[in-house]
Amino acid sequence: MNTDTLFGTFPTLHNDSIELGKIEPAHLDDLYEIYSNDRVFDYCGIIPKHNKDTVKKMIGHFERDYNKKSRVKWGIFIPDSSRKLVGIAEVYDINSKVNMMSIGYFLNEDYWGQGIATKAVQLLTGYLFEQVGVNRLQAEVMPANDASKRVLQKNGFMLEGTLRQATVWSGKGVVDLEIYGLLKEEYAASHTALSSSII
Repeated sequence: MNTDTLFGTFPTLHNDSIELGKIEPAHLDDLYEIYSNDRVFDYCGIIPKHNKDTVKKMIGHFERDYNKKSRVKWGIFIPDSSRKLVGIAEVYDINSKVNMMSIGYFLNEDYWGQGIATKAVQLLTGYLFEQVGVNRLQAEVMPANDASKRVLQKNGFMLEGTLRQATVWSGKGVVDLEIYGLLKEEYAASHTALSSSII
C-alpha cells in the first residue's frame, strides 16, 4: 500500500460525471444540507447535525484526520457550473499490515437514485486498487439498507457474512452489520473481462 499517494497531496479524482475532491469551508451550506437531514443517516452510524456551527467545525476535523493519516473524506461533486457538493465518500480503518481499508458513502437526499453513489464507489475503488495499491476493500452495511448494498454489488463487492449484534453505532445502539468485500485480484479480473468484451 502506497500511503504517500493517499496522504501526500490531497487526491482529487474525477470522471465524466462526478468528482471526488477536498471539502473546504466554502462548501458549508451544501455540507449542512446533507448533515442536517435525518433521513440521510437512517442506516449510518452518524448522528445528524442541526447546528451549522457544528458542521463548520467538522470541516476542520476532516483536515485533522487527513493530516493524521487516519481517514480521508472526499466531497462528491457534480462538476457543472455550480460544482455542488452532493455527498461524502470516505476511507477509514486503514490497516497497512493487512493492506486493507474500509469505505463509506452517503448522499444528499435530493440526489438519491441517480447512480451517483455507484459512480463514486467505482471511481474510489479504481483509485485505491490501481494507484494506492490496496489489496482489500470492505464496507459495513446495515441489513435493511438495500440501496447501499446494490451500490456495492454493482461494483463487484461480495457479501461475506453478517456480524450479529457486534457493533455499537451512534444513535443506533448495538446493530447487525453485513460485511461486503472486494479483493484486488477480483477487481483486476472483472476489468480485464470488461476490456476484452469491448475490443
